[in-house]
Amino acid sequence: MCLIALALEQHPRFPLVIAANRDEFLDRPSAALDRWRAASTQGLLLGGRDLHAGGTWMGVGGNGRLAMVTNVRDLPRHNAAAASRGAIVPEWLATPLPIDAFWRATAAREHNPFNLLAGDIGRGTWWWADDRATAPHALGPGLYGLSNAALDTPWPKVRRLKRAMSEGLDTAASMAALESALFTALADRTPVPDAELPDTGVGLDRERWLAPAFIRTPDTRYGTRCSTLLIAERRGPNLHMRMVERQFAADGSAVSQRSASWTHVPATVGELPAVVDEPFSAA
Repeated sequence: MCLIALALEQHPRFPLVIAANRDEFLDRPSAALDRWRAASTQGLLLGGRDLHAGGTWMGVGGNGRLAMVTNVRDLPRHNAAAASRGAIVPEWLATPLPIDAFWRATAAREHNPFNLLAGDIGRGTWWWADDRATAPHALGPGLYGLSNAALDTPWPKVRRLKRAMSEGLDTAASMAALESALFTALADRTPVPDAELPDTGVGLDRERWLAPAFIRTPDTRYGTRCSTLLIAERRGPNLHMRMVERQFAADGSAVSQRSASWTHVPATVGELPAVVDEPFSAA
């Protein structure tokens, strides 16, 4: 992912809400939301798949673990020979190691700069770390935003998406209404004034192209490939989970939507559901 908003215990009905965009080169091969098995996992995981390096930008396991990775825009530290950041996600879903030990093992391998947001849905434990962290940072109830810098760095698109998430939770009368509001926010192409742009060393033109929530560079080589929502709804002691992914064509038009819904029973390992194609109305 390259833009994420995460709401933890910010609504009595919806204790977990994630809205995220994946930005990538449009010619990099990938597969849409589905169940699949990574080399590091015994069970299935649910998520999209990078067919170039074999990992994923966001994944959920049947054990209730979840992880999302973004790159950090720090070009001088980029190493073309570094291990794939996308492999970290399935490793977290499968590892028997506790958080601190998992992070030490992950940090010991050389990756290009990255952020990792991860947690256990049923246990309600969440954490964030970047590749320079000595230990993961625990996250309590709150509304968080992440792009290609540190957690809650107030880039304009991070602020806008967090605000849309807060407003959506305040006004949503149903899961469908919340989904509609979040997909609209993720599709926002509003330019950002130059005075509000970060300076990450890529030049003013690129900062402008990369500033909105939804990206398409002028050469149409890079941009937002998909938008993903994960919403948990309380139903008695369990959680009704819905994960939905919207895919976009090179011209930026929405072309397909896939979803999966299941019941998560805390502290158990369940079977992940089949993914279905569904009709949709583009925001």
